[in-house]
Amino acid sequence: MQSHHQSTNIAKLPYAKGAAHNDWLRRHEDHCLKDTRVELRKQIMDWCDDPNSKCIFWLNGMAGTGKSTISRTISRGLAEKKRLAASFFFTRGKKDVSHSGMFFTTIAAQLAISFPVLRTSISDAIDNNAHIFEQGPREQWNQLILNPLKNAPTQSIQLVVVIDALDECDNMADIQLILQLLEEAKDLETVRIKIFITSRPEIPVFDGFRHLSGEAYQDFILHDIPLDTVNADISTFFLQMLSPLKAKHGLGTPWPDEQTIEQLVERAAGLFIYAATTLRFIRDGIDGPEKQLSLVLSAAKSSLSATEHLDGIYTTLLQHSFLGKRGKQECEQLARRFRQVVGSIVVMFNIMPARNLAQLLQIPFEMVSGTLDSLRSVLNIPENESQAVRLFHLSFRDFLQDSQRCSDSRFQIDEKERHTSLFRRCMSHISQLQENICDLWGPGVLITEIPNDTIQKCIPPHVQYACRYWLDHWQLGNPVEEDIKTIREFLEQHFLHWLEGLSLIGEVSNGAHVLIALEKILSVSCDAH
Repeated sequence: MQSHHQSTNIAKLPYAKGAAHNDWLRRHEDHCLKDTRVELRKQIMDWCDDPNSKCIFWLNGMAGTGKSTISRTISRGLAEKKRLAASFFFTRGKKDVSHSGMFFTTIAAQLAISFPVLRTSISDAIDNNAHIFEQGPREQWNQLILNPLKNAPTQSIQLVVVIDALDECDNMADIQLILQLLEEAKDLETVRIKIFITSRPEIPVFDGFRHLSGEAYQDFILHDIPLDTVNADISTFFLQMLSPLKAKHGLGTPWPDEQTIEQLVERAAGLFIYAATTLRFIRDGIDGPEKQLSLVLSAAKSSLSATEHLDGIYTTLLQHSFLGKRGKQECEQLARRFRQVVGSIVVMFNIMPARNLAQLLQIPFEMVSGTLDSLRSVLNIPENESQAVRLFHLSFRDFLQDSQRCSDSRFQIDEKERHTSLFRRCMSHISQLQENICDLWGPGVLITEIPNDTIQKCIPPHVQYACRYWLDHWQLGNPVEEDIKTIREFLEQHFLHWLEGLSLIGEVSNGAHVLIALEKILSVSCDAH
């Protein structure tokens, strides 16, 4: 009975979907090849094993240098040794993993699984504070993690928490608070927790570490590794990953030759994301690997910087794979569709399958799937239509949103325009909500009594997205007075229907935040008149 009660309590912990290194959503993401990053991985594992090493290891590096691949590899190695306490991979703009709201509860839930002796303490903390899930990070850290670790039965053990892309957390103050709290782990004596953190060298993260004591952490600057070492790893990557294409397509030997590999490595300029994107372009392109490889080599010049090389490969694959040799009018039409479909994926707050995206955008599924099919070098498009489409790497998002980097204006994504368009699509969907949308059998029915498939049928994923994020898109867009009028009409006609929908999908707490924001927005609008 006690074990069942503890399991029930642990299951109550709010859990960020997609946070863990081995989450289903991350199953196709890369790991380091056996013969790459050898010295760095050894240094990190030595830090994990050394009882006298500092509590936090901060690996920082520029976009595209392979931080997340290293994090996944380290996480998997630690899990195999039963040393991984928890992992949390932040991703900007992707619902639960874009903010810190579920960070500590997710860590606590994973910790209770990886270290069962803590279950009793974590469960007791939930029993003793029924509101712990709604309280701030400090209370959650102390009650759900730090105190259980302090009070654990005497057992000398070292566990590791992996936190990837901390800079992708959407609140600067939260980043710094997380670091302040994690520093307290250095004083644990029996059950030691070490924290491996990766991030870009962003100011909020730098400031957060600057306020920690020097005894708490050590850092490693990824892009300061000698270029010869990085180039050797990228060369190994190209050799190992291109080799299977030679047999599959009956290509001559040697293919690619040593000079070609050297050219590819030179163009990568230390960026693993360039190597990974180039590989997918060569492997999955419509013209076969030889032609695709020649396009890569002809598009890049050795005098360019690392970022310019990456931008070059992005431009090449968009112009060649997406537009091809079509006429001007057809290319313009395809480019508009690209900005609508891919632009939406870039700015949306949560990923979704292509069919649901088509429903959200109110365009034919064939139009969405046709747009995505030629972009497999930069988008992860699952064979299973029920699984979500997502970007392989956030550098592609950065490229599309930066007019200085995306030199072909046909592919530039106007973030405000996309948010405004998505707001209007969301309003169209939630304005169709109605009373008792799930045709429930009576008042006072518990959510747990309603079959999930009933909710999914009556409030499909694209409508759930609209219920949750319509105001977020409005706030980040460039709305006009007519949009405010639409909001007012919606509130007059469908406010209670919307609240009912939020309740059914378990998002009432987010609805409260929306109401607070709405009050300010509408009051300002009234004052303006």
